[in-house]
Amino acid sequence: MTTTASPNEEHTAPAGTDDDTRPTTTAAPARDAGPGAQDSVPAHDDAAHTRTGPKEASGPGGIADDGPRPTGRQANRRGRATVLIGVLAAGLVVLSVVSAGIGAYGIPAGDVLASVAHRCGLGGHRLDRVAESVLWDVRLPRIVLALLVGGSLGCAGALMQGVFGNPLAEPGVIGISSGAAVGAVGSIALGLTFAGTWSVTVCAFVAGLLTVLLVYGLSRSGGRTEVVTLVLTGIAVNAFAGALIGLFVFFADNSQLTQITFWQLGSLAQASWPKVLAVLPCALAGLAVAPFFSRRLDLLALGERQAKHLGVDVERMRIAVILIVALLTAAAVAVAGIVAFVGLVVPHLLRMAAGPGHRFLVPGSALGGALVLVAADLAARTLASPAELPLGVLTALVGSPFFFWLLRRTRGRQGGWA
Repeated sequence: MTTTASPNEEHTAPAGTDDDTRPTTTAAPARDAGPGAQDSVPAHDDAAHTRTGPKEASGPGGIADDGPRPTGRQANRRGRATVLIGVLAAGLVVLSVVSAGIGAYGIPAGDVLASVAHRCGLGGHRLDRVAESVLWDVRLPRIVLALLVGGSLGCAGALMQGVFGNPLAEPGVIGISSGAAVGAVGSIALGLTFAGTWSVTVCAFVAGLLTVLLVYGLSRSGGRTEVVTLVLTGIAVNAFAGALIGLFVFFADNSQLTQITFWQLGSLAQASWPKVLAVLPCALAGLAVAPFFSRRLDLLALGERQAKHLGVDVERMRIAVILIVALLTAAAVAVAGIVAFVGLVVPHLLRMAAGPGHRFLVPGSALGGALVLVAADLAARTLASPAELPLGVLTALVGSPFFFWLLRRTRGRQGGWA
């Protein structure tokens, strides 16, 4: 059945979206809405791709249909998304087991699984004293920390790109990581211990929150966020944060300089179970709440006015998402230092593979970020063995060329920035 469009209904896709994300059906004439109609939202999660009209009775007995069926392209993308989630999860498990066994003291993968099963009460067997100590006191804390940090950065990048509606948004690019690092470095240089082991995390979170609110406020103009202003503001914030870090370095002693260097270069070399426990609540809270915003981020992709018409409180949602991004980024920076480009590269790779739907993109970016960081950490401690490459330097070496390619690709599609 073909529906007709209302005269007031817009059929143009949001600026910057691909052709395959434009609506595939026209909207039916709007029915008279009651007072609560503005709070209703479409029944479909993939709202950024399909706009629906009122339900029509199509089955026997007048049973209401749920709206237009997904197109072949949408069904294929959903299938690819499901497969990708399974592949990422399986790859993460395999890579974690392999990473736990590789190092100066090699441990076979079978022994790794046997020891984990033994600790979990699922059979297996206990390893010798040295192997048990290396596995549980050195390798596994580092792998778990890489999972948390990578998942946090990947998820934060997907949320940032969704809420700002541009492909260049990433916690490191617009200064959130640098701001959180200032809080962490400042707490080290000033010797702050007001919250015990949580002091660095709390300072990083507060500084990251203030930074993201500053960037968001300065990039708003005429009720919308400007992409160029967002990037330029991030450059200025990064420069200012670097100056503050340099000031703290000037006043720090030798022992504090070692810790500050750790924050600047990024590393998981000092991973331990207490650090895992310190970052675990922040990371899990942010990762658990983030998927609940997927549907509203899809609606926001239609444009702010359309999202508001569909019942989304855009400003409130943006503030909530920004708080989640600050929490995830601060948690990651508090234990690993500045690890750039993970939140930029991973969401883009997944978006190119399975489309822009946030229902897949948010959890997929968390899995992808964890996978990338576990692999990067494995490379960092094995490529230059017995020395260890800084993790942040390694991710920047790989991520910077991708960011440059992304700039040229975006500029070419838009026909220039001017």
